Amino acid sequence: MSDTGTGLDRIHSVGGCLVRAAYGGFASLYLLAALVAVHHEPPQLLLIVFAAAANAAALAPSRWLVRAAVAAGALSVAGNACFSTVVELHHSNPGVFAEIGGLLIVIARTVWKTGRDRLVPLTVLLGVAVLTIPLRWSPMGALVFTAPLGITVAVALGVGLYLRAVDARRARSLAAARRDERLELARDLHDFVAHHVTGIVVQAQAARFAAQVGAAQSPDQLDTMFAGIEKAGTEALTSMRQMVGLLRDAQHTSAPDGEAFGGGGAQPGEPATRPVGDLSRLRDLVAGFSHPPATLALAPDLGALPPEVAASVQRVVQESLTNIRKHAADAGSVQVAVVRVGGGSVEVSVRDDGQGRGRRLPSSGFGLAGLTERVDALGGRLRAGPRPEGGWEVVAVFDCGARGAGR
Repeated sequence: MSDTGTGLDRIHSVGGCLVRAAYGGFASLYLLAALVAVHHEPPQLLLIVFAAAANAAALAPSRWLVRAAVAAGALSVAGNACFSTVVELHHSNPGVFAEIGGLLIVIARTVWKTGRDRLVPLTVLLGVAVLTIPLRWSPMGALVFTAPLGITVAVALGVGLYLRAVDARRARSLAAARRDERLELARDLHDFVAHHVTGIVVQAQAARFAAQVGAAQSPDQLDTMFAGIEKAGTEALTSMRQMVGLLRDAQHTSAPDGEAFGGGGAQPGEPATRPVGDLSRLRDLVAGFSHPPATLALAPDLGALPPEVAASVQRVVQESLTNIRKHAADAGSVQVAVVRVGGGSVEVSVRDDGQGRGRRLPSSGFGLAGLTERVDALGGRLRAGPRPEGGWEVVAVFDCGARGAGR
């Protein structure tokens, strides 16, 4: 994953901890005040215990949510049955409001986070626990207060369902973005395979033609010719293996979010097949980016890159420049660099000096997720985030030393 995604996860995690801490502090103070205000009788103290259990379940971590929900719901239902049949309550208890609030939060969290196999039983248990609380005092109280409590339960269910739908929609969008990127790379690899196979066929035809016309071939010439065929065949097999693996991962028709987006044909205005990946299109791409002006630096020792790496380098630069145009209109300059790093790997970096001011155009939010998927598929790594001196940078490293060296 990119640094941006990890940072957002940390922010969300810290925010959730702060919310839990704030609610826990408020609930604790409220229950303490309720404990002071009620008559210190065993039944009244037991109601405070029920409220504390419900709020503890509301604050439980996600991995313990199911157990906490079952415990809180079962405890409240048992208490309702006990107080309505065995023990008689003579006084009201403010702790019951904390208990109802805690159970409603548990309902919302359960609907939001729990798997489908446990969702209905847990929701029924918690809903019954809330709706039968008025039975602790009298059947008449149940008739009066059950309808308002039913409305609050419905609201909690709606909140949980909404949050669940938001998570599901984001998960589908991320999965679709990753599959789109994999299919895009697979189409590029298809063209690379076609290029290599065409070279094999041409060299084989040249060898047959030379044999048919009786032209004498020296051992060095034959070795050079067969070496070219072997090299093209090896590259074609490598690209084919990667393409099959990407298509196998991308085409999961039984996935919850269905097929990946995009058709199999070319987009309007694009050629039917894509050119073999090289850096000539990268130069044109950077040269055409003038607001803010962008400069391209290619290392002298870069050499020829594997075609899928060259295409991915261009894709990283294209997405990064698009994001700069959307979100960093105040940038004064952009530096694009492609260099060799340790072990023969290739690093592509796009850095700007913008502060994020100016226009901020809408974004799908999944461009970096798609880039991460593409880079990971080639065995590389992607990092995106703010620079210490200001601005933003996107850096991708492709481990192609073994293949790129000697090409």
